Amino acid sequence: MSMTVTHERPGVYSSYEASSLTAAANRGGVVAVVAKLDKEDAEPYYAWSSYSRAAGDVGAGVLSEMARLAIRNGAGLVYGIPVKTVEEAPDYDSALAVAAGLEDVTIVVCDSDDKDVQKKLMDSVQTCSAARKERIAVVGGKTGEDVDALIERAKGLNCERVALVASGAVDDTGAAIGGYACAAAVAGAIAGNADPALPLGGVQLYGLSGLETNYDDGEIDRLIKGGVTPLETLAGNCYVVRAVTTRTTNGAAEDATWRELTTILVVDEVIPGIRDSLRAKFARAKNTEQTRGAIRSQTVMELEKRVSREIIDSYEDVAVSALPEDPAVCLVEFAFTVAHGLNQIWLSAHITV
Repeated sequence: MSMTVTHERPGVYSSYEASSLTAAANRGGVVAVVAKLDKEDAEPYYAWSSYSRAAGDVGAGVLSEMARLAIRNGAGLVYGIPVKTVEEAPDYDSALAVAAGLEDVTIVVCDSDDKDVQKKLMDSVQTCSAARKERIAVVGGKTGEDVDALIERAKGLNCERVALVASGAVDDTGAAIGGYACAAAVAGAIAGNADPALPLGGVQLYGLSGLETNYDDGEIDRLIKGGVTPLETLAGNCYVVRAVTTRTTNGAAEDATWRELTTILVVDEVIPGIRDSLRAKFARAKNTEQTRGAIRSQTVMELEKRVSREIIDSYEDVAVSALPEDPAVCLVEFAFTVAHGLNQIWLSAHITV
């Protein structure tokens, strides 16, 4: 494993790579909602734990509605970030910069169905994650967008830190309102899922009046393989069919390594968790053999915790060494296998008549 250190600040840094064979600290359940708001005196951001607070601060509208759906489905705290209009155009750049500056965010959801804005959101979460503020983004499609267009939208993102939700929602009158409502509900469900290895398939989404489209099995298969998280309606209630990321290829080759949303959620629990543990216990220490032995023991203990919680299946090759080219750097290396969610059970019956 090679690691390039680009900072001189003391601390615990991390990098990782994954393959299909091997691969907040605790997820805090904090969702940042980025949405347009027509309010001249709006704050750069708001902190809400209830819809009444959101409506009181910004009134009824897309921003407060997305906050309601995120909270209703499990978010413990929502940061509402208004997108203001500058020169007759929504200023998403400034709003995303505000979101990037917040420390506790684990999920960012945006009201825009514009592909360029969604790519800017993807860039933002990737930059934050590289700076030890791991987070993922949830976005929706346009009203009336068909399966082919949704798959093409996911292909344009192709990122393990972005989930694209389909279809769009409808309001109380049955009129289509686009994908932002479903994206906010899914973001809340992710935030409320205490076990990162537990798949979201089958989770009920609350607060939605209905879905614009109900897909058949063939369309659902295509969406999932194409990096789109499909929703469905059963008995008047909305559910997640299977939560996947938009990452479906590696270069020109198909690659399912990062397809399951649980994979990146597990990584975002394990890596920051170990990093924070080492930072807390070795804030001031010498890079000696004794200290490195203690660091290895602490790393093994943290990995064992996650094995017992069934977040990872196993780990191996825990090694701690002083970096030859910089004696002030301690390199900790290990490998682990994520625990996979159970998506299907196949029955094979042999019947004698």
